[in-house]
Amino acid sequence: MKLKLFMAVLLGCFLLLGTAHAQKIRIATEGAYPPFNMKNTKGELVGFDVDIARALCDQMKADCEIVAQDWDGIIPGLLAKKYDAIIASMSITAERMKKVDFTDRYYSNYLRFIAKKGSGLEVTKSGLKGKKLGAQRATISAQHLEDNFRKTANVKVYDTQEAAFLDLKAGRLDAVLADAYPGYDWLKKPENGGYDHVGDTIDINDKIGIAIRKGDKALKADFNKALKALRDNGTYGRINANYFPFSIY
Repeated sequence: MKLKLFMAVLLGCFLLLGTAHAQKIRIATEGAYPPFNMKNTKGELVGFDVDIARALCDQMKADCEIVAQDWDGIIPGLLAKKYDAIIASMSITAERMKKVDFTDRYYSNYLRFIAKKGSGLEVTKSGLKGKKLGAQRATISAQHLEDNFRKTANVKVYDTQEAAFLDLKAGRLDAVLADAYPGYDWLKKPENGGYDHVGDTIDINDKIGIAIRKGDKALKADFNKALKALRDNGTYGRINANYFPFSIY
């Protein structure tokens, strides 16, 4: 009897020890980029990025907290150690890699212009000459407009993607350049039925990864291992299907 009691106590100690040593990770997302990260009516963070973050944490058996952070301050917050990782549909770019490191991609991104139906816009430098074009600040879309249309069009950037879409609907913009999937999500809403994609899909080999601080090699390895597991065990596919009827990987 005493032996059984001793073994039970010993097992309990091991379980407590395992819980005490669960990896604690704080993850930031924007919370204003549907359908990837946004807040529901209860103020809770939801979306594809959030679901991926939670699935990764479950796979890693980590104790995670997901917090909202404005886009402009999201990398500075990581560098200031306010959190350990960013899962916020962030493109892996050479410029960002000067400051932070990235995991393997967890999806691939493309760009599309959105304008009013029947606008007749042609997505060329001459076709968009003099037009008012919008994008979210500090994004691949904003950089693409800067690199390709700044000299011939009027380019305006916004703190959030939603603010750019609001100005498009208010007639203050002729077109918005956005990531293809948030644009797809916006267009499928009944209230946006008067708008559509214009021009072809713009493939700039844009890969989306998890940003971490440079030198955090163990966390990077853990995320990459967990990402592969989610792909292999079908979890990634199930999350993808909740948001899109096609693969975005």
